[in-house]
Amino acid sequence: MAVTLKDVASRAGVSTSAVSRTFTDGASVSEKMRRKVEKAAADLGYSPNALASSLTTGRTKLIGLVSNNFHNPIFLQVFDLFTRKLQDKGLRPLLMNLSGEHDAATSVRRLQQYSVDGVIVASSTLPPEFSRAFRDAGVPVVNSFGRFSTSPDVHVVGVDNSECGRMAARALIERGYTSVGFMGGPEAATSTHDRFRGFAQELAKHPEATRRHSFADDYSFEAGRAEMQRLIAIGDLAEAYFCGDDVLSIGALSALADAGLRVPEDIGIIGFNDMEMAGWANINLTTIGQPIEHIINSSVELIVAMLDEPDRYPEVRLFPCKLVERGTLRPVQSRP
Repeated sequence: MAVTLKDVASRAGVSTSAVSRTFTDGASVSEKMRRKVEKAAADLGYSPNALASSLTTGRTKLIGLVSNNFHNPIFLQVFDLFTRKLQDKGLRPLLMNLSGEHDAATSVRRLQQYSVDGVIVASSTLPPEFSRAFRDAGVPVVNSFGRFSTSPDVHVVGVDNSECGRMAARALIERGYTSVGFMGGPEAATSTHDRFRGFAQELAKHPEATRRHSFADDYSFEAGRAEMQRLIAIGDLAEAYFCGDDVLSIGALSALADAGLRVPEDIGIIGFNDMEMAGWANINLTTIGQPIEHIINSSVELIVAMLDEPDRYPEVRLFPCKLVERGTLRPVQSRP
């Protein structure tokens, strides 16, 4: 039979309320009493019931972890880091898949059923109204990988996607490419808009370079492969492409290989994210590295702070990206 709070109290020779206070965050209990109760609990193999504790404290310690692109392998890394960081803080992540969801209010109702203490929206493609809907419902919320704003409605942690687009354009120009393409993710995604805008802005400084652009249906391998196959079929290929995500890039690489085109000899490719797979020897993708662990650490720090200060003024925390040199672009052209 399961060991109960009463069993621990009997073993320690104290009241059940003393045991309850020992395992309640912030409750008043002497150090001597705490040691006695914890020893009795350890001897009996007792673990406090988190759900019962929530009835006492008014907190479930549940944090909704919301996303919508489970086809992208980068989110295996994102969810791994998020769940471990939240658990390290004594919180319990509750994962929710919003793929195909268009109604923010429905998402709020679903998570409210579990009485979550806060929500992290981990997505660059969910519309901003999802984060705002949680805020309006009185739920502390952080939008990780969200869109930069000078006057944010909610806490946003991420990168300047427009600057990342400029970085990719500079990398292609520095390597002497004069016909370049942007192959983005879903056209409606704010991350796609911003990366394309920065890419186009930088290329506008170089009239010698021609630009074309297209969009894949999703941030996925299949979508990247299908879009590159379409470009190959119509014969409308640039010398090099900035693909708005590593997984799109890997799909594009697959399509180019099937068509007998070599990378980087025939076509150059640069991605975005620097997910683990990008560094595999058979992929070796040059990419714009996003500081994922820093973004996640900062997001968790903010949601923890909001549990005690839910009216904390919204802020934006942006982290710099970097170019990760591998083997899918030709070398930088030496200047005469």
